[in-house]
Amino acid sequence: MISLTKDILVRGFDDSTHSDLGKKADQMGVSINSIVKDAVEQWLDKKTDAPHVHDLLIYSDEKSMNNFLKSLDRMTNNTEWFKSFAAPPKHHAEKILSKLDWFNGTIKPYRPHGTDGSKYCGQVIQKISKESKKQPLCCVDFVITDVANNSFSHAMKLEQSYDDARLPGLMFCPYKASDLMNSDITDMIELFLMHDRIFVLKNDDIYKLNITKESIHKIFLN
Repeated sequence: MISLTKDILVRGFDDSTHSDLGKKADQMGVSINSIVKDAVEQWLDKKTDAPHVHDLLIYSDEKSMNNFLKSLDRMTNNTEWFKSFAAPPKHHAEKILSKLDWFNGTIKPYRPHGTDGSKYCGQVIQKISKESKKQPLCCVDFVITDVANNSFSHAMKLEQSYDDARLPGLMFCPYKASDLMNSDITDMIELFLMHDRIFVLKNDDIYKLNITKESIHKIFLN
């Protein structure tokens, strides 16, 4: 049986990137097509298992978060991602995500604070995991936002608990910028380091932060 090839249109390649790729292809004695095909095959090999990603979202206001949620929904439409969330009662995201048919894993009565708060939050994660039926999660946890607003140290313990037993998929933990600014700098750095990626949301824009520990010598280096 003859295998028919398919053409793939790759957007976002500027002239400079295409030129550099062409030079590298000539040096290696291969075609650009071969390089792209090899890159795609390597990516597919690495994506056989669902990722276990734990991301931090820092947002300035409700509008910025709502814009992100709508974009996230568009990106995950007609995909294998299990779209889910948890949020306090009457939270601004609840109305938007429920309308978009995301699964609401919040358990009633809502009790994430106090001595049984950790147990409650664990039950919320278990409920979402069970409902996902082993689909990779695309989950936004606004309960952690509420917890951090009341007790940043409690939020840190919950973050560490999830980080030690991650679920397959993407877990987004949103924090208000004002809550972070009022926290201890040591706790803030620890929070940054226990997440894989840090994104700052402002209006329609998304900024990625990279946090690295540096020596004093690097301050004087270009």
